Amino acid sequence: QVQLVESGGGLVQPGGSLRLSCAASGSIVSINSMGWYRQAPGKQREWVAAITSGGGTNYAVSVKGRFTISRDNARNTVSLQMNSLRPADTAVYYCAADRSTPIWLKVDYWGQGTQVTVSS
Repeated sequence: QVQLVESGGGLVQPGGSLRLSCAASGSIVSINSMGWYRQAPGKQREWVAAITSGGGTNYAVSVKGRFTISRDNARNTVSLQMNSLRPADTAVYYCAADRSTPIWLKVDYWGQGTQVTVSS
C-alpha cells in the first residue's frame, strides 16, 4: 500500500513557473514508475511525465522541454518543475505510481490532486 500527497499547486501568470511535489509513504520500495497526470475541465485525464526506479524520465509531447520531473529518494518525494506555463496547462494535477509498469500504461496509486491555474 502506497499513499501519495501532492502540494505546490496554485495560480500563476502565463510564462511563469510552478513546482509541484508529491510525498510518498508506505511500501515505497515496491514502486517501479511514478509521475504526474492532469485533467482539465471537460477533457480526459492525460499523462504528463514519469520517472522510473532507475531514474529514467519520459514526457508527453505537450510538455516536453518545459516541464522537468525529478526525484529525491532520501525524502521520498517526486517533483514536477513547470516552466513557461500556458493557459492550456490549467488542470488538476495528480501524482501517480505503479508497482510494475510505466504509469502511462497503468496506475496503481493516485494522489488527491492539486489545482494549477495559469491565468493573467
